[in-house]
Amino acid sequence: MAKESGMRNMTVGSPIRHIILFSLPLLAGNLLQQLYNMVDSWVVGNYVSDAALAAVGTGFPVIFFFSSLFMGISTGGTVMIAQFYGGGKPEKVRQAVDTLYTAFVWGIVPVTLFAVVMVKPLMVLLRVDEAAYHEAFIYLSVVCAGLIGTIGYNLNAGILNGVGDSSSTLLFLAVSSLLNIILDLVLVLAVDLGVLGVALGTIIAQSCSWLFGLFYINRRYPEIAIHPFNGIFDGTLFRDILKIGLPAGLQMSLVSIGTMFALSKINSYGKAFTAGFNVGNKLDSLAFLPIQSLAAAITAFVGQNIGAKETERAEYGTKVTAIFAALWTALTAVVLCIWGPQLSGLFSPDLPVIEASTTYLRCIMPPYALFAVVFVLNGAMRGAGDSLFPMLNVVASLILIRVPFLYLLANRFGSAYMYHSYGIGWTVGFIITMWYYLAGKWRTKTLTDENSNEWRE
Repeated sequence: MAKESGMRNMTVGSPIRHIILFSLPLLAGNLLQQLYNMVDSWVVGNYVSDAALAAVGTGFPVIFFFSSLFMGISTGGTVMIAQFYGGGKPEKVRQAVDTLYTAFVWGIVPVTLFAVVMVKPLMVLLRVDEAAYHEAFIYLSVVCAGLIGTIGYNLNAGILNGVGDSSSTLLFLAVSSLLNIILDLVLVLAVDLGVLGVALGTIIAQSCSWLFGLFYINRRYPEIAIHPFNGIFDGTLFRDILKIGLPAGLQMSLVSIGTMFALSKINSYGKAFTAGFNVGNKLDSLAFLPIQSLAAAITAFVGQNIGAKETERAEYGTKVTAIFAALWTALTAVVLCIWGPQLSGLFSPDLPVIEASTTYLRCIMPPYALFAVVFVLNGAMRGAGDSLFPMLNVVASLILIRVPFLYLLANRFGSAYMYHSYGIGWTVGFIITMWYYLAGKWRTKTLTDENSNEWRE
């Protein structure tokens, strides 16, 4: 495959330079995504109601749950494409792109229909406050009906990340973010559609970003041009993509389920407490964006280097990235613990909302660095082809430990203490991850070995 200007071969040159240059566009894109998410929250919190703010926040884990399967498949595609690209197998990159999009076309309609049907049952599970029920139902129904844009964007991003192009996804998100902000202001402030306007703005912007991505990839990279309806599907290749992508997708789905169980308890304290949680979650998510970008970068970096049999290089890049992630989260923890009330006040002027947000931040931020290291190491192991252990570890630490402790602490000591369950889960996850990573079994998980299957020959 000819090396185009946007593609990045990360098997030669400075590992740190590659990781930083790859992660910076992802960070900028994530900032844009958070920007328009924060605009949603700012608009509804200041110009609609706290009930609408609670409804928008409640919707996130539900949407994430339904899109996570395809996001996992996209992650599997990133790893396979990265290993093929790093190993110099352009024909396999082409096969992976065709197979991924054929699976998307076959699966998007049933996933969307299932999501729309499940809105009401999930709202019952979440124990959505009566004051926010109507707004939450509208928001979830509309956004679930428009899942194609969210999933399609992530698929495009996964393909490009595999060949080392992270800058193009920034362009896609810039289109989505700008359009979403404009639509928020028009549909909520000018047309006065309330939470319906926020939902419509979201799905329209995301769909435009996905379609623009299709056009852009086909024009810039004709060798991996996307033809959604060509029906080309390699079952053997798809099974290997699923070996990585299915555990990643299941992990995201199960984490969203765990989040919904946690939200069920949080929602029981009323709309102001829920709105405060949503505001605090926005702020900590913003602080975590560099870690997300670094983890995505290390997945592609390790994938390409494992494909090229450069294991020591992959390990060095992972070590440096994990150290940087820990330092960054320690710094942001200080900032959010000290200035949490002032930053929370940007989203809602109500004192109960600000207090609930500040409580959340001061509980979860001190141990956040542990989660950052786990996140980076999980990304590295996925890049090598080991997706099962990260799934099992995350499910154990973030669901089986964190959720029961959240209920236990809330029932025993009150709502102000429930968020310490995050640190408990992260500590367990950190210990298990460090043990497994240092044991080194993940190094043998590559799925692109020349002799492992016939189709790879």
